[in-house]
Amino acid sequence: MEVIRVVLAEDDLRLQQAFQEAVADEPTIDLVATACNGEQAVQHALQFEPQVVLMDIQMPRMDGIEATRRIKRLVPQVQVVIWTIFADDAHVFEALKAGAIGYLLKDCPAHEIVEGIHAAARGESLLHPAIAKRVIQEFQRIHAATQASDLLCELTPRETEVLRLLAEGLRNRDIAARLYVSEKTVRNYISSILFKLQVNSRTEAALLAVKRGLI
Repeated sequence: MEVIRVVLAEDDLRLQQAFQEAVADEPTIDLVATACNGEQAVQHALQFEPQVVLMDIQMPRMDGIEATRRIKRLVPQVQVVIWTIFADDAHVFEALKAGAIGYLLKDCPAHEIVEGIHAAARGESLLHPAIAKRVIQEFQRIHAATQASDLLCELTPRETEVLRLLAEGLRNRDIAARLYVSEKTVRNYISSILFKLQVNSRTEAALLAVKRGLI
């Protein structure tokens, strides 16, 4: 099996030692350097060009997310795996957007660490189930927001204006007075808005308008 060159970015000396012990008897892992902060992690990635960097997120001088971003820009062939103690780390999506290929938990068994490093070196994404769930939820949120934005684009300028006034809490007669049209015309606009936005009530339409920054 191929020997994988690894850089560990971890400022906790106990965790550095724990990792070294975990891979000490593993001939396929070559720990070429250890970084104590994000700046060192970037420097070591440039100097040693490892296949994999295990990256802690909370580090001095430069956090792991920014270090990941710089490594992927400077040496894109290097795979970065976030090295975290929490399965539900709140920074998961930011790290993945920065270019990390996956996550390894610091307390997982040694064989999982080795397998994870080899998977990353092959370009395979590895995610703890809890992490995968958060990623799916985030993609769903982005998709829903994008879809809502696309639906808003379907509105005419006058319908968008009516929706904005609706979101401000104006009643039909107030909207009619503001736009110098009849209440019937306003009702027709609102019916068209609900249909185009695929919502069932003016309240839902108003909430969508607020979320998309129309007011």
